[in-house]
Order: sequence, then C-alpha cells, then structure tokens
Amino acid sequence: MTNADAHGQRIPTNLRMLRIIEIIGRSDEALTPAEINREIDLPKATVHRLCKTLEDEGYVVRDRSSGKLRPGQRLRSLSSGILHASSAHIARHQVLRGIAAEVRETVNFVVAEEQGMRYLDRVEADWPLRIQLPVGSNVPFHCTASGKMFMASLPEPECRAFVDALTLTRLTANTHVESASLLEDIREIRRNNYALDREEFIEGMNAVAVPVFSPDNVWTAAIAIHGPVQRLSLEAAVARVNVLHEGTRRLQRALFP
Repeated sequence: MTNADAHGQRIPTNLRMLRIIEIIGRSDEALTPAEINREIDLPKATVHRLCKTLEDEGYVVRDRSSGKLRPGQRLRSLSSGILHASSAHIARHQVLRGIAAEVRETVNFVVAEEQGMRYLDRVEADWPLRIQLPVGSNVPFHCTASGKMFMASLPEPECRAFVDALTLTRLTANTHVESASLLEDIREIRRNNYALDREEFIEGMNAVAVPVFSPDNVWTAAIAIHGPVQRLSLEAAVARVNVLHEGTRRLQRALFP
C-alpha cells in the first residue's frame, strides 16, 4: 500500500510508520502527531491514522499526563533485541568486562521498559560475597540507581508526571515513598550526572549509575555497578564514577561507530 505525501511522492505506508518510529525513538520527550508531522509533512489525517496503528500494535504509547506519544514496549524490545543480536552485543560485553576489571564490582547494562528497568547485560564481580540480580530481571524505577538515572534524563515536566504515575512502594527504610523527596534526589542526579542507590532497593546494597547517550544525545541506557555496603560504601561508589563515564565513552564508540 502506498500513498502520496504532501509533495506528491509515493511512499509505502510501512516506510512512513518506520519514519514515525525513528522520530519518536530519537526524541528526548513525548511528541504529538502534529510535532511528528513537522518532519514528514503528511496529510493530518494520515499521520493520525499511522500513529493510531503504531499505538494499537504497542510500538508507541500515550503519556498519561500529556497524551503525547513515546516509545512503547514493542519498540523498546525491538531496539534491545537488535543490540543484543548484533556484533554490538559482543563489543558491549567486552566494554563491561573492562569496567568490571577496574571497579572490581558487578557491572550492569540497564534499559528502561514498561515494567521497570531491565538488566540487559552484566559482568559479575569476582568476589565470594556478591548480590546477584539475573540478566532479564526488571527492577523498579524509584529505588534503583539506573531507574533514577533514567528519570533524570526526562525533561522536568515529563519527569514530574512520570513520578506522579509511579507507585512508590517502600522496599527498605531508605526507599523514597514521597514524590517530593524523589524529585529532589532526581534534580541532584541531573547536577551530578550520576545516580546513587543508598540501600533504597535492597538493604545492605549500594549502587551507582551513569547514563549512556546516543551520538544525537538521546538517552539509551545506564551503566550501573552495585555491591554490598561492607565493600562498596557510598564514597567508594562515587570514587568509581569517572571510570564509569569513561566506560560510557568506550561504549558509545562500540555501539554507534
């Protein structure tokens, strides 16, 4: 099936939907169909129909507060699967191994999904005492270093709406259960460009995470390390931030050559 765009060109519908997916996927904020259409210049009814099809299929979802469109579960799974199946997976894992050798703690590559933050890849610490969270696990946004790092990547209005939509379940004595305290923590994360989990997810475990961005500055994932408090104090976690940031630069070169 093909249709003519505003310039009379015949473009297959599936290619138009791929273009919409590309626009939404690289944007750092949710978009309206009108905002999407500024780049592809289709008839208004057509872009609304294509967006509705992508929404029905789960590739995009509507933001609860604004009604704008953002990547959905199927799109996130697709992008994660491409990274996992390609040679980029091997390169990524090698970068994680290098980071693990320097920090001597478990290193995780974590992506955002509808169910929470997902551990897509990891290299375990070579210690008898370690905390194991299997690859494929989903963990909450509000009490993990990677989850808070993801929320810090959102524009402030979208972040506030995102936090308001969360159920802030208490998992430890340190878990944020009030939106105000969580938002203040997120603002500090933006200033520092790293996030700490201060025994907020698991009692006796600290963690630190830094962001991974694409070359066009779109948040892609987080690199995080975690360890028992007996070995990874908060001071020790912060001391490893520079190593993690250098790791993200190597990772960017590996994933986006």
